[in-house]
Amino acid sequence: MASGTGTKRKIGHTYEDKIFNGVNLFLWIVILGLVLYPLWLIIVASVSSAEAIYAGKVVLWPIDFSLIGYQAVFQHDMLLRSYLNSIIYTICGSALSVIVTMMAAYSLSRKFAGKGFFNLYFIFTMFFTGGLIPQFLMNKQLGLYNTVALMIIINCVSIWNMMIARTYISNSIPNELYEAAVIDGASHFTYFFRIILPLSGTIIAVLSIYYGVSRWNDYFTALVYIQDDAKLPLQTVLRRIIASANAGTALDSFVSFFGDGKLVSDAIRKAEVVKYCCIVISTAPVIVLYIFMQKYFVKGVTIGSLKG
Repeated sequence: MASGTGTKRKIGHTYEDKIFNGVNLFLWIVILGLVLYPLWLIIVASVSSAEAIYAGKVVLWPIDFSLIGYQAVFQHDMLLRSYLNSIIYTICGSALSVIVTMMAAYSLSRKFAGKGFFNLYFIFTMFFTGGLIPQFLMNKQLGLYNTVALMIIINCVSIWNMMIARTYISNSIPNELYEAAVIDGASHFTYFFRIILPLSGTIIAVLSIYYGVSRWNDYFTALVYIQDDAKLPLQTVLRRIIASANAGTALDSFVSFFGDGKLVSDAIRKAEVVKYCCIVISTAPVIVLYIFMQKYFVKGVTIGSLKG
């Protein structure tokens, strides 16, 4: 402010500042375009004709609008069931993961004898695991093989997410609240459920995003542990659809190569469209989730950068 006038002085921009701002804006527009264009291309290609995609004509806008790819995907008898399975696995698994992670994070945020050992114990598991075969044998021995329970329980806790939650609790919730609760006769369980959880809405939302996206995109777990087709999640079924489309493409190319007069078949072109449609179907829920919870996601990244 100017002395005695009470008016604000406007800070002028130099010529160099204007150049820097212009170049900075241009670079960010270019980066934004590089990020958004592949997403736009996938959406456009999914509603274009198979011939146009195979010929490389689809660049910015749909060519010969067609829903043949979506028709081929949704005609698969397992798709709707797998979609429901993925929703169940994602919601139930994420809820369980958030609860367990918050409990572990709260425990590690308190001061107790041996805390350093338990911190090291958890961190050790981030870098070293027993491997897939011992894990498979253990889960099979526990009776979890080919069960819905396994899809919900497995990979329940991410140590990285637990460290983020611990940092949030340590830095955002004052210890004076715990001392006041203890004076009032509250136990750890009472303090956790009545004070910690209500004050941790932000980190709970962040963990829900992390776990939800991870579980929604998981196809490998079902590939290893699930035999019953009725229990497969969406990603595994989409992988099977793409594989079958590619298998059909390979077969038609084989027949064409050995000269029965058949040119590139409809199956070859349809396989290209099916790939784009599978990407749209599988990523649409995740994109919607990010749009509505973006502010929590950004804050969660910031939380992870704090010392705790």
